[in-house]
Amino acid sequence: MARRYSGPMHARQSLPLLWLLSDARNDAGLEQALERLPQGSGFVFRHYHLDPAPRRARYETLCAKARTRRHLVILSRADWETVAAWDADGLYGSPEHFAGAPPEGKLWLATAHDSEEMQRALALGASGIFLSPVFASASHPGGETLGVFGFRVLAQQSPVPVIALGGMDEARARELDWPRWGAIDGLASTKVA
Repeated sequence: MARRYSGPMHARQSLPLLWLLSDARNDAGLEQALERLPQGSGFVFRHYHLDPAPRRARYETLCAKARTRRHLVILSRADWETVAAWDADGLYGSPEHFAGAPPEGKLWLATAHDSEEMQRALALGASGIFLSPVFASASHPGGETLGVFGFRVLAQQSPVPVIALGGMDEARARELDWPRWGAIDGLASTKVA
């Protein structure tokens, strides 16, 4: 049974601290990574590299694995109808691709890279924000990063939970000293305590 979001005032306590994001580069190890995550973590299914039918099939496999560990399952590049049809717990995406307030019991986890995007996401009612890139990452090679100071300045302004993303792993989470973080490579290839 999926954990359901119960509203913005409860979001700080209810959103998981640890988030695994799927990608073509970590696909082969996702079942094992989902098993290693602490029970009740979060999983964002992206898999942009797949066509619709294989994407749905891969989602079903990974969602079933995630549910056995009581992870929240969030769907990217979708709309609310798809979120409902696929029985996901919510939607992941930028304010530019967001359409409408989350339905009752669903989450919208926004992506933001700066103050302007973060404020837009908050104005549209984001349940939480993936703020990135904190550190250099394979997803944004050569791109500017927020760094520890830049991330903390922005994150502390948010009334909703902020999830650190971009080059994150356990060592970087300790360096950042931020409890809520997510990763693609940093969780798929290493053992999580």
